[in-house]
Amino acid sequence: MSFDTLGLSAELLRAIREQGYNEPTPIQRNAIPVVLDGKDVLAGAQTGTGKTAGFTLPMLQRLSKTPAAKGRRPVRALVLTPTRELAAQVGESVQTYGRHLPLKSAVIFGGVKINPQIEKLRRGIDILVATPGRLLDHVSQKTVDLSQVEILVLDEADRMLDMGFIHDIRKVMALLPDKNARQTLLFSATFSNEIKQLANRLLNQPELIEVARRNTTAERIEQKVYPVDKLRKRELLSFMIGSRNWRQVLVFTRTKHGANRLSQQLEKDGLTAAAIHGNKSQGARTRALAGFKKGEVRVLVATDIAARGLDIDQLPHVVNYELPNVPEDYVHRIGRTGRAGNEGEAISLVCVDEHKLLKDIERLLKREIPKETLQGYEPDPSIKAEPIQNGRNGKGRSQPRKQGNDRNRGNASAKRPGAGRRKSGNSQARQARSGRA
Repeated sequence: MSFDTLGLSAELLRAIREQGYNEPTPIQRNAIPVVLDGKDVLAGAQTGTGKTAGFTLPMLQRLSKTPAAKGRRPVRALVLTPTRELAAQVGESVQTYGRHLPLKSAVIFGGVKINPQIEKLRRGIDILVATPGRLLDHVSQKTVDLSQVEILVLDEADRMLDMGFIHDIRKVMALLPDKNARQTLLFSATFSNEIKQLANRLLNQPELIEVARRNTTAERIEQKVYPVDKLRKRELLSFMIGSRNWRQVLVFTRTKHGANRLSQQLEKDGLTAAAIHGNKSQGARTRALAGFKKGEVRVLVATDIAARGLDIDQLPHVVNYELPNVPEDYVHRIGRTGRAGNEGEAISLVCVDEHKLLKDIERLLKREIPKETLQGYEPDPSIKAEPIQNGRNGKGRSQPRKQGNDRNRGNASAKRPGAGRRKSGNSQARQARSGRA
């Protein structure tokens, strides 16, 4: 099947060809005709399968076929994403596929100055891609009107729930036309019962599209676990990168401090490395990612919150330097490789402290990940497991953010009633909600 058979316009087909794509992915084949018919969609597909184009292409076509009334352009389509990087990626797709259409778009997120965003909104746009916190900043300043939104997209909805955005989502919903008067598309890499409950509240008789079973990983990703002592992980990582001549490696740590420390250690080992996480400025994150894509940076060390939505063409290697506390995050991490039909390799360096985390991941995947011990790096059997700091030892999803906590609102800080009552939990979720993710 080709894109020509999906009912897309000549302008969109031209843009698709210019990107070098010929055949739609399964999620695109299933979703595009349904969205073009104007139906609500609840779509689940493993990461790296082309979900963004699955909603961007038909959204562009529907908007271009029914021009807005004369005068200043109202916001007619709203795409909500959990992180800055994902918002930028979606915005880039809108620009790329809509280049031959008379539609205007803008991307807004925290961590950058709000005034340039205000100027774009004042000039009028058709499509707005936003993170929830910064969108509500604009709402509070009355710089955006959502009353004429025709299409709402919630991208990576599972992650928005994990990061505690449900309260912000409800606030945004109250500003939109009724669900019977708009089209709502909910796309998610993982597909949980919580997502179905959210869909029941927000969607109107949605079409269910699920092209892979829940929490599966791409078949083209070769996964392997290397048991190693915690204090020898960095040594093993440097050895693997050098001896196997890996030129582009995305490495995951649990914490921002750990990402900084590891990137500095790899630099001392002679490997060009950079860290990307929630405490980095948006400019520093953009430069690190650009250098990584160009091959100027060999190793990009990231936390989960910063790496969500990273789209790197033909990324060959992903390394879990530390396993995530939440099993579903493993699926998202290794989904950065093996994208768009390419092959990829996902390596996990696992110490004795992480055996339970590994079991939780294998239980989620419903299979055991192959293990290999490298000579010279065999774990010391006398070392006992210790509790993992900065995270939970138990299984389950990350704790949602309490509504009554501080949040940066652009250039100012606002405090809500009840701040400080939140239980200790995922510090990365706090960074995301504050607009620093």
